[in-house]
Amino acid sequence: MTGTNNGAAGESGSSPSRFEILYEDNHLLGIVKPVNIPVQEDATGDPDLLTLLKEDVKERYAKPGNVFMGLVHRLDRPVGGAMIFAKTSKAASRLSESVRTHAFQKVYLTVVHGQLPGAEARLEHTLLKDPKSNTVQAVREGTPGGKQAILDYTVIGTAEGYSLVRIDLLTGRSHQIRVQLSDVGCPLYGDQKYGAAVNRPGQQIALWSALTRFPHPVTKEEVELLSLPPRSYPWNLWTPQMQKQAIL
Repeated sequence: MTGTNNGAAGESGSSPSRFEILYEDNHLLGIVKPVNIPVQEDATGDPDLLTLLKEDVKERYAKPGNVFMGLVHRLDRPVGGAMIFAKTSKAASRLSESVRTHAFQKVYLTVVHGQLPGAEARLEHTLLKDPKSNTVQAVREGTPGGKQAILDYTVIGTAEGYSLVRIDLLTGRSHQIRVQLSDVGCPLYGDQKYGAAVNRPGQQIALWSALTRFPHPVTKEEVELLSLPPRSYPWNLWTPQMQKQAIL
């Protein structure tokens, strides 16, 4: 079962959603997360995606009472793309187990400054988060509180001093992609937190959740959510066909 930007299978009798739905049934809701919306309520008090989705489902299906919406994985506030939510506690539990057993695949596209060392490689770091500043840094292995972070990257193409890169995330650490690539000298385009020296204020970070693949928590069929980045700079330096081919 595949969901793309072009539409989805939803429950019968629903009205249109305010979100771009990639996949929907009685157990799951897959959407394109808009950029610059927090997934969960945070200190800013800005509207968060989880609350907005509950309201959306409640309105579309005229559901009485509270609506369940389970958060299975997260995306940083400035990041957009494919994201799956559970509509029942059973689905949430089973999807969380898929994450733990690495049956839950997440592929990202990103645009970075410069050229990475090699066309493809695995990056392994120890990352330490400072909750007070909401920042993460790469530290020496064995540092108290540090957590192992692993990703695989593949360079898809280069243009105008930038590289389009596929990221296969093997661990799910906070700010992981942003910190690891910055640490090897290739900060993400638009990343003000880990690439302030080469980015301008106001630039949108070029990191996109392009593919999410996992076994359906009930039917066990493979579910695949596909979302390509917007056709804005610097994404438009490469064709959608090239981007899609790179992630499938």
